[in-house]
Amino acid sequence: MSIITRKVKTGNFETLLHEGGAHNEETIIFIHGSGPGASANSNWKDVLPQYVDQFHVLAIDLVGFGETDHPTEYPANGVEWMNWRTQQIFDLMDALEIKKANLVGNSLGGVISLFLVMDSPERFNRIVLMGAGGGLTEPTPELAKLANFHKDPSPKALKNLLSWFLYDSTDMEDKLDEIVATRMELFNRPEVRKSYEENFTKSHLADMLVPPSALKRMKNEFLMIHGHQDRFVPLASSLYMLDYLENAELHVFKRCGHWAQIEQKEQFLKLTKDFFSKTKEVSRV
Repeated sequence: MSIITRKVKTGNFETLLHEGGAHNEETIIFIHGSGPGASANSNWKDVLPQYVDQFHVLAIDLVGFGETDHPTEYPANGVEWMNWRTQQIFDLMDALEIKKANLVGNSLGGVISLFLVMDSPERFNRIVLMGAGGGLTEPTPELAKLANFHKDPSPKALKNLLSWFLYDSTDMEDKLDEIVATRMELFNRPEVRKSYEENFTKSHLADMLVPPSALKRMKNEFLMIHGHQDRFVPLASSLYMLDYLENAELHVFKRCGHWAQIEQKEQFLKLTKDFFSKTKEVSRV
């Protein structure tokens, strides 16, 4: 089954949406991470079609990224960026008349998933967090490089940066070159680069931390997936969240960096499909 791409009105702007399996009962919303030229297509295109025989899948370009309308007036700080993005997801669900959904969030997308659940836990069932930064308090050197990419962008610098997303890029040079070309073309658009600069110069990790008290209240079922050699969001972030989330499990991939859906594609698909196919629903307290 194919994935269709269209735009959906969400609040005051149009959101780019990749969608498949609309006839299926259960919905999974895939939320991409950050980084230069990040988009739903870059993050999820290799795995999204693999779910459509069982699930209704949605993957959007977050506001400030990709083909979604870019702001003309920008949020003042990271808290406002987060609020815009969580509201974008709620507006999308309302526009498509989705009362309840599952989530898959990568990196920044994982943090957004946590904020969505913190706001309205009743609207979400199961959540997959992949390399999520909800427990990250200090930036790694690699993350700092990512945040400053806009200051001197080039294809060479982007390839170097994205190669750090992988545990070992030796056998993935062609794939990496393809990703670099796609993301650099997108980043070179003035509105995309401006949004990136606004986002990373006015946001701080503290804006995205989820308090332990909030994590403890989340009764939803979580599957955390983390690459053991993740240089952007250390494994410690998922271990921190594991201490507080009551209904959570953690799967750690050795020989894997920040992109488990690429480096461990088949196992990633199996883990997530099995997780979303469970018949029992977590009871709420």
